[in-house]
Amino acid sequence: ANNLVQESLADKDEQIAGLKADLDFYERLVGSGARRQGLNVHTASFEPGTAGAWQYTVTLTQNINRGGMTSGQMQFTIEGVAGGKLKTLTWDELNQKTGAPGLSFSFRYFQALQGTVMLPPGFSPQRVKVSLKGASGKVEQTFDWSEAKNGSVNSAN
Repeated sequence: ANNLVQESLADKDEQIAGLKADLDFYERLVGSGARRQGLNVHTASFEPGTAGAWQYTVTLTQNINRGGMTSGQMQFTIEGVAGGKLKTLTWDELNQKTGAPGLSFSFRYFQALQGTVMLPPGFSPQRVKVSLKGASGKVEQTFDWSEAKNGSVNSAN
């Protein structure tokens, strides 16, 4: 019985931590004390799939244009090491398609873009560089792979 109570408490603590993180996220977007910020990459997270595939979620935010729509396209590159040499995988290479279009976005406060990309065998990723093109201009942010792989929210730029 004690073990069941301990497991239940651990589950509740995990749920509370998740709810606090969600609350912080929404407070930053729409709270009265929120810092005004234009188009921004809030998070870039990657989870391994099968056969070199990686599931990604890139969350975009903005709170400068309250009530207005922000739209554009998102692409990213992944920098790393292959065969002892630095290599950058382009959006086309990651999607295994020449001329692969970026993912379109259109939102008021935030939007999560999801998809799958392929990393070649022997490639060791180091950084993810997310590029956004919108009506308000171009934004680029770089994330350390170890943070993106763990779903961290801290960008390097």
